[in-house]
Amino acid sequence: MINSTSKIKSGYKSSSLGVIPSDWDVKPLGEVVEYKKGFAFKTEQYKDHGVRIIRVSDTNADGIKNEGLIFIDEKDAIQFSVYCLLEDDVIIQTVGSRPPLYDSMVGKTIIVDKKFSGSLLNQNAVRLRSKNGVNRFLFTLLKTKRYFNFIETLVRGNANQVSITLDDVFSFQLPVPPRSEQYDIAQLLSSWDAAISKTNQLVIQSELRKKWLMQNLLSGKNRLKGFQGKIELKVIGHYLTEVSERNINSKVANVLSVTNSKGFINQADQFDRVVASVDASNYKIVCKGQFAYNPSRVNVGSLDLLRTFEEGILSPMYVVFKTKNTELLPEFLFYHLKSHWFHGHIPMFVQGSVRDSLSFDGLCGIKFFIPSIEEQTAITNVLQIADKEIQLLKKKLEILKKQKKGLMQQLLTGKKRIKI
Repeated sequence: MINSTSKIKSGYKSSSLGVIPSDWDVKPLGEVVEYKKGFAFKTEQYKDHGVRIIRVSDTNADGIKNEGLIFIDEKDAIQFSVYCLLEDDVIIQTVGSRPPLYDSMVGKTIIVDKKFSGSLLNQNAVRLRSKNGVNRFLFTLLKTKRYFNFIETLVRGNANQVSITLDDVFSFQLPVPPRSEQYDIAQLLSSWDAAISKTNQLVIQSELRKKWLMQNLLSGKNRLKGFQGKIELKVIGHYLTEVSERNINSKVANVLSVTNSKGFINQADQFDRVVASVDASNYKIVCKGQFAYNPSRVNVGSLDLLRTFEEGILSPMYVVFKTKNTELLPEFLFYHLKSHWFHGHIPMFVQGSVRDSLSFDGLCGIKFFIPSIEEQTAITNVLQIADKEIQLLKKKLEILKKQKKGLMQQLLTGKKRIKI
């Protein structure tokens, strides 16, 4: 149920979805849409150019992708015009993976962007159009948690790929405001979508800019103003010291792990419990400003510089080390170890017959561009500013998404009405 209350206030009524405005209706999806199933185009019909064919594999959470394009000859496309997609058409995937893997999930919904208008819909998907023409309001209802929960009830069996029937999907109950209110709600939510899309693009651009800065500044290809001289790659081992201090007498209780996505975290946060041995005296102590990595997972990014805790302990399998601060800044090395160049060269230095592992000696054999401390400081400052810009944009993006979610919860239930 959308909402409920023991006392219904004026202007509202009780319905199968809970309490809704008195001028709203409740109808099954099948009554408010016109639909057309996609066509099973054959691979021999595919061309390198012409009219595009949209397959379910061409879609993800953001809509229709621009890569992996397939087409059909324009002359042949004429006979398939009934499968044509128009701007703001809603597509539902009828075959796919079980929830919640959204990109390939059965029941996934996307809306057609203007640039894909005129494309043809392939099989395993159905095109929906609202009978009153407000497709964006329909799309919004099919992106709610209530809709996804409904789809989960339709999926049966343990197969990796499942399907749903249109009869089942069309039984989904929708709140139906007057057409003018549907339009106003869709317009308001679309403004948030536009802000979210713009901010997401800014995040992508900022991340690409940081990548460019790292590639050029960390290699010496581009030098900051005031710095010059010969570009010389130096063996990193001359600047590192391995740390093997053990947690004798269990003096440190903070058990940490190094993940590829979040870096250093409390082990309890990762596993919902501490999985360390009862006797942690053999665990390694890591202090703020020191590095640690999992030798068998460094290739996927399980390496970090400790900055969020003063100290902690790690499983003995981890490698812990520090830099000679007067010659190599930890933050400068951190950017080197998070660069695409470093990850691309890891295979040259790993060893092991069963599972590749990067030992401390292997790490020490890698050569990096290590300029003067002054230039290291300048480069680090530039990259930290880039990091801060990305963090602020991501925070803004998160806020916008939360705002939209809050608006949907209020507007799509009628708890709040738009006043024009």
